[in-house]
Amino acid sequence: MAESLHSGIWEISYIELTLRLVLAAVLGGLIGLEREFGYHPAGFRTHILVCLGSALIMILSIYGFTQFAAESNVRMDPARLAAQVISGVGFLGAGTILRTGVSITGLTTAASLWVVSAIGLSVGAGFYFGSVLVTVMVLFSLFLLNKLEKSFSQTKKFREIRIQIPDGSTALNVTLAKIAEFGLSIHKIQIENPIVGTEAEERVVTVRLLVKAGKPAHFQKVLLALPGIPGVRNVECE
Repeated sequence: MAESLHSGIWEISYIELTLRLVLAAVLGGLIGLEREFGYHPAGFRTHILVCLGSALIMILSIYGFTQFAAESNVRMDPARLAAQVISGVGFLGAGTILRTGVSITGLTTAASLWVVSAIGLSVGAGFYFGSVLVTVMVLFSLFLLNKLEKSFSQTKKFREIRIQIPDGSTALNVTLAKIAEFGLSIHKIQIENPIVGTEAEERVVTVRLLVKAGKPAHFQKVLLALPGIPGVRNVECE
């Protein structure tokens, strides 16, 4: 009788198994939808797969070795596979982090993948309330707090402008004056090595300007004005 009760702890019905996997797919998909709507690297299907896989690994870790539960020399450890998910999902998150110039994107998506894996583990362990609660909190953070964050950081965000001008040209001085005219502050100027142009005597340099605009509209006006400056060959921004 005692052995039967002991073995029952490590068993799960097909209905309960299905419930956990379906719930993991739903909760992961809800978070993935927000990422999908924002055109982020990891979207709807990726989050479902991460959450579903985590849930299955958690279920496997708890119930996948029931045939050894009654062995006297075997000690069941439900957390052994879950620990590998927590550390192993990092490589997937790292693939969504991109650095372009001075800007880094994908950090929030990487964090959402990590949280989704934790939600999957919780669902797989049958911790339903905590899983649903965290999903609601994550969606609140991604939807509402994202808008609040943008409203605070909109006037503090640094942007990079890249222009190409002939080496030794006065176009840089005119560009700097034009940027100041629109109320943007310049925090860093970096001039890259000159590149030989179409003509033998022409050398073109790329100038990187790290600027901060008081209003987004001012930044857009600068981008429209810079191509009209004599000597400015190309204008790019991040």
